[in-house]
Amino acid sequence: MSKPSIGFIGLGLMGGAMVSRLLEKGYPLIVLGNRDRTYLDPAVARGATEAINAHDLAQKSDIVMLCMGTSEQVEARMRGTDGAIAGLRRDTIVIDFGTSLPSSTRALAEEVSAAGGHYLDAPLGRTPSHALKGQLNIMTAGDKSAFERARPVLKDLGENVFHLGTVGSGHTIKLINNFFGMTVANAMAEAFAMADVAGVDRQQLYDVMAAGPLHSGMMDFVKAYGVDNDPNQLAFAIKNAAKDIGYYARMADDAGVDSIMSKCPLAALNDARDNGQADDMVSQMVDYYVKRFNG
Repeated sequence: MSKPSIGFIGLGLMGGAMVSRLLEKGYPLIVLGNRDRTYLDPAVARGATEAINAHDLAQKSDIVMLCMGTSEQVEARMRGTDGAIAGLRRDTIVIDFGTSLPSSTRALAEEVSAAGGHYLDAPLGRTPSHALKGQLNIMTAGDKSAFERARPVLKDLGENVFHLGTVGSGHTIKLINNFFGMTVANAMAEAFAMADVAGVDRQQLYDVMAAGPLHSGMMDFVKAYGVDNDPNQLAFAIKNAAKDIGYYARMADDAGVDSIMSKCPLAALNDARDNGQADDMVSQMVDYYVKRFNG
């Protein structure tokens, strides 16, 4: 069987790695980037076709994939005369791999359905290095028949491919997941800073905490920087973490509830972002708390 043609929008660090994997697996690819051509030019050199705009890309694709930073960016590529929705062929599947607001996801799904297509939200777990090897965790939601059609492609990208229910469920679960992870990361970052204030050794603190039920992968990611000075074990920037926790808080507001636990990590991440640490990795929140404690 011939492989479906894939239109891929958003060739950043993660999107570029996913496109590399898809090219390696032999998919015909149409690509659309933004201003940064770091990953776009190599993809074109390997045989991908560059689209003029999202409309052009959608007209040539069986599956449209987006890997973008915000809901606003996704909406901008999907809507309008140059947008993907206007160019969709009937039964085209659109997959949003970013971390988007569930309310935005559901609205776009309705518009795609009205145009004769199918919309899946499929946020990702793991890192670009996993993407290169087809080892992502993919949290898919939306029409089950469309998911089954897309599953072979998703399996080429992901080691663990989930179907989580109705459209928006994937983004909802990803936001809850990231809220929990960033809360733990901030707690561990402050714990290391508090160890300094209290005059105890960070490594010894970690050894005790890691020996009990508190031990987690996120603890280890923060320890990699807080003790070993390696910020890249968790390649996730503070500005992106702030965006995701902000989306989580907006999701809570949309549901009519007051999230208590998200307030502290959101305030800290926003403050760090706005004071020179936007592009630092989340594990470097240790430095934020150290500076805060030292006045």
